[in-house]
Amino acid sequence: MNLSYKYFISVFILLLSYNVNASYLLIPMDADGQKNHLKAYGITFWTLEKQQKVQWLLNYRGGSFLMPDFDEIKKECQIRGVSFEVISDAEAKQILTNISSPSQNMEVVVLEKAPKIAVYSPQGKQPWDDAVTMVLTYAEIPYKTIYDKAVLGDELLLYDWLHLHHEDFTGQYGKFYNTFRSTPWYIKQKKDAEFLANELGYNKVSQQKLAVALKIRDYVVGGGFMFAMCSATDSFDIALSAEGIDICEAMFDGDGSTPSYQTKINYDNTFAFTNFIIERSPNVYEFSSIDMTTKRNIPKTTDYFSLMDFSAKWDPIPSMLVQNHTALVKGFMGQTTSYKRDEIKSNVLVMGENKTNGEARYIHGIKGKGFFTFYGGHDPEDYTHRVGDPKTELDLHPTSPGYRLILNNVLFPAAKKKKKKT
Repeated sequence: MNLSYKYFISVFILLLSYNVNASYLLIPMDADGQKNHLKAYGITFWTLEKQQKVQWLLNYRGGSFLMPDFDEIKKECQIRGVSFEVISDAEAKQILTNISSPSQNMEVVVLEKAPKIAVYSPQGKQPWDDAVTMVLTYAEIPYKTIYDKAVLGDELLLYDWLHLHHEDFTGQYGKFYNTFRSTPWYIKQKKDAEFLANELGYNKVSQQKLAVALKIRDYVVGGGFMFAMCSATDSFDIALSAEGIDICEAMFDGDGSTPSYQTKINYDNTFAFTNFIIERSPNVYEFSSIDMTTKRNIPKTTDYFSLMDFSAKWDPIPSMLVQNHTALVKGFMGQTTSYKRDEIKSNVLVMGENKTNGEARYIHGIKGKGFFTFYGGHDPEDYTHRVGDPKTELDLHPTSPGYRLILNNVLFPAAKKKKKKT
């Protein structure tokens, strides 16, 4: 037997041995199998950063992740406290076969590349002012903070996913006038915003914020992924609808609003909402009729919303966004807590709702080539977060269903795009 033949046989035996013993890592995401759901998303993101593909098993054990069995990944799971299971190649094939069955409402989505993430947030904001910033940090998912100068300078083109901090895009400083107008932080916030607007060449903060909103709109239309929570959701749409109209009273911008401006609102410009009535009074802590906060009358003990059930094979996008270990999620308040169902456009998908109260909590839509998701409320684990409240410690909530919805959106842009049939 010559040397080259012996070498061929030895390599063949080695490969055969590898195939027989090949294994995978399953990151379970069900209630009983995972002790830290939030950091599990971080492990998945970290694996994608290592140029390894991950299979997202929609509706299988809470939306589990299947990835290569590498010692480096197992070690990282152990360091971060993430539960994992080593399964054989045969077991993995059986799981995938079961998922592919037409009788199962399951699907496999391949995650290919870690998205580049930007968080739109002003300088000086504490990390715990924003749930998304907190959970990205906790899950150890890297992100870049950007603000108005970067957006107006077209830096959004560098990112795949954008989160809008709890911003007021209408130029009314969060409608905090009645309660906080004499406080040092409010006075400073208003002064800083006016300085920035003038520096960028705008006469009013509302004009500058509209310009930012239009840049974000173009980013989404061009194929970007946008996620927003609380007041950034409805104030964004209101700003778009009021293009060319002054809806700010004198205490906000130095002059009066456009007469009868409600009749001039253009609902065609918005992403998600229609037929809403803008709240005119500067003394009311509310932007419009979109928000259900003051109409809810739901006790904290019974404040829950249910996630909708979608076909994983036919509707993989909403199925990705609702992956969870429970279909019932604790409610939580915010300046914008939830959305009036009658004022949501018909082409926008409601993914989470409180049917009893007729409100939507979690919605998704397509704009041009891109996508947006709006999520009502401020902090999924702080029921009535107020100005100055202490930071939420996510170590106390590692299995939070409410925070999982945020992280579903973070992974969404990593999904392999299916080619359209011709």
